[in-house]
Amino acid sequence: MNGQTRNLAGFTGAGYDVGRGLLWQAAWLWVSGAVLMRWWCPARLRVAVLRFFGAEIGTNVLVRHRVRIHWPWKLAVGDNSWIGEGAWLLNLEPITIGSNVCVSQDTFICTGSHDRHSPTFEFDNAPILIEDGAWVAARAVVLRGVTVGSRSTVAASAVASRDVPADSIVWAESHSRSAETSR
Repeated sequence: MNGQTRNLAGFTGAGYDVGRGLLWQAAWLWVSGAVLMRWWCPARLRVAVLRFFGAEIGTNVLVRHRVRIHWPWKLAVGDNSWIGEGAWLLNLEPITIGSNVCVSQDTFICTGSHDRHSPTFEFDNAPILIEDGAWVAARAVVLRGVTVGSRSTVAASAVASRDVPADSIVWAESHSRSAETSR
């Protein structure tokens, strides 16, 4: 910012496209809060509702209760994947989850950010890709623009702030190593 003071009043949100109109957004927010996140909503109904609102969901997908999905029309999930209770998918940009992926409880998958150099703190969003066979463990965080490679693990409470190579582990101590050396 070159010594300038941040001016949040000047924020425009330039470049961000919600992808649906205001009425559709309102309908999603109501259905999500009133039905989808509730413990009594059957998992099969959750998947049907997500598909209705534009999510691309494969077969045999389990979405547990209290899962918070910002915009379902920006979500794709492959076959046989699980999204655990309390997960939050903040998908201002697309989140793509492959097949046989486990996104565990209370994870935070966040495609949104801000440009810290922008005097008006404009968006700096980017999509997230979680490839086939990956595991994002309990309370882990995956940040904007990250690809979690196939068969990789983002360990419990770890933060993936850059790409995770295939067959590797990101630990809470912020180091990576191949799966072969971690056995």
